Amino acid sequence: MRGNVLDLAVGVIIGAAFGKSSGIVGGRHPDAPIGRLVGRVDFSSLFVSLNGTHYDSLALAKAAGAPTVNYGLFLNTIINFLIVALAVFFAGAAGKPLDQETGSRLKRRRRKSARSAR
Repeated sequence: MRGNVLDLAVGVIIGAAFGKSSGIVGGRHPDAPIGRLVGRVDFSSLFVSLNGTHYDSLALAKAAGAPTVNYGLFLNTIINFLIVALAVFFAGAAGKPLDQETGSRLKRRRRKSARSAR
């Protein structure tokens, strides 16, 4: 049980660090290729005004004090999360053969020490 908790803690720390570093390096740039595929849409500017008035931009709506739902920012967050999750998944999958090799060595040592203890 302790090993699983430790593995989880290490995974959370690595994921947080990777997310921070990808945010620093990429900024909003990871969204640019996806926005280009969809038709040059800037997701961060997508919003719905809750007072029923149409505003041409989010800045104009904020300046007017209109309540808004910024679903474009939510989409950006989801896309960034998926990019980081895929990168961490593939990094973990690349390290899996190394982990299995280490595990098989450990099993052989345990069998050997169990035989010598008899």
